[in-house]
Amino acid sequence: MSRTAAAAALADAAPRAYWLDDPARPVPLPSLRGRVEADLLVVGGGYTGLWAALEARRRHPHRSVLLVEAGECGGQASGRNGGFASASLTHGFGNGLERWPEELAELDRLGERNLAEIGETVASLGIDCDWQPTGELTVATRPHHLAELAGLQEAMRAHGADGVRLLEGEETRALLDSPTYLGALHDPTGTALVEPARLAWGLREACLDAGVRVHERTRATGLERTGAGVEVGTLGPEGAGTVRARQVVLATNAFPPLLRRLRLMTVPVYDHVLMTEPLTAEQRRAIGWEGRQGVGDAANLFHYYRLTRDDRILWGGYDAVYHHGSRIDASLEQRDATHRLLAEHFLETFPQLEGIRFTHRWGGVIDTCTRFTAFFGTAVGDRVGYALGYTGLGVAASRFGAQVVLDLLDGADTERTRLRMVRERPLPFPPEPLRRVGIDLTRWSLARADAREGRRNLWLRGLDAAGLGFDS
Repeated sequence: MSRTAAAAALADAAPRAYWLDDPARPVPLPSLRGRVEADLLVVGGGYTGLWAALEARRRHPHRSVLLVEAGECGGQASGRNGGFASASLTHGFGNGLERWPEELAELDRLGERNLAEIGETVASLGIDCDWQPTGELTVATRPHHLAELAGLQEAMRAHGADGVRLLEGEETRALLDSPTYLGALHDPTGTALVEPARLAWGLREACLDAGVRVHERTRATGLERTGAGVEVGTLGPEGAGTVRARQVVLATNAFPPLLRRLRLMTVPVYDHVLMTEPLTAEQRRAIGWEGRQGVGDAANLFHYYRLTRDDRILWGGYDAVYHHGSRIDASLEQRDATHRLLAEHFLETFPQLEGIRFTHRWGGVIDTCTRFTAFFGTAVGDRVGYALGYTGLGVAASRFGAQVVLDLLDGADTERTRLRMVRERPLPFPPEPLRRVGIDLTRWSLARADAREGRRNLWLRGLDAAGLGFDS
């Protein structure tokens, strides 16, 4: 029955990203052609690159900034994600506590300030992206989740998160009604929801207003040192180009980096998403959700979901997919088996919404690294800076990452650059075929742990002992 209902719900879903299917989408800017110069070149027009370009103009208004984007600004992960802007800079409290316990309080303080400043920037620039500081629910759907969430609440409160509350099943279902909920951890301040593509487009417009030169449909093809600067080759529909810059910010996320040293530091993973039609008033009453919180479940292989401004439900996650050889291709954005599985899980979670239709289904590629949160560095004699590895939690952390990269390029001693998190690098992934074997074994083990009351097998315990533990 669930498969039949899921197939019916997906029957008319358009194979494209809902956020990008928007009449407000700006017209692409001209590609780069010929030889140009800039004080700072930013490669990548997602959040990290856009924040870096905007912040660079603020810090050094006398310096020229040029940004090149292979497609359109916000067209990849920055415009396709669930729109969860988290205060966490460490991919969640637990990951931060495991890796940097002595500076977690500082990281949390910086993350909270970063999230607040994004909201202030959205307001001051008048970006129409439905920025909503709703907070988040982490819901328990298995009995062992309750003990895990209780332990997490205790640890968070010990580190000053007094507002985090553990909810009983009835309290949880009073906020959002699903028969699968046994309880939840409610963090009322750590997450804001946003329309992700509109945030990217608003930052693009702000960059243009600030004097940043932006060229879209311009792919960076190579990088080499030249004299006191760096030269980057480009290719676009109008031909080849060359940018000579004093400094470069690499903000390419999951896509192949221009620096050889970074090629084993991240792997691309495809995440998949569904969007429903707008809920009727009766459907909204059936589930509640008056607080409009973002929601994620407490499993290793978890779902995330939220309401849009017109009361659609975005539903994504769970079945993150790695393709052999770190393959990236637009054809991988649609995966029937994953979308069907997501639709089945949706209807199991909200059986009272039987008969609802999905209007959009899509996927997108994110990058992950072995520590599951961003890492930073410089190369080419400190002329090139980079931030990569956000692992799907970069909507807000990308602004912090852009600031770190600019600090490093400036040679500045700041509260950000003094962090051990910033100074350390993750371990690289192994080459193929070991990379594919390790990723598949980890994902299988995480699914098995979910089915066995959270018990982690020998492989997962070994990863934990090596500092490589992961909950997808």
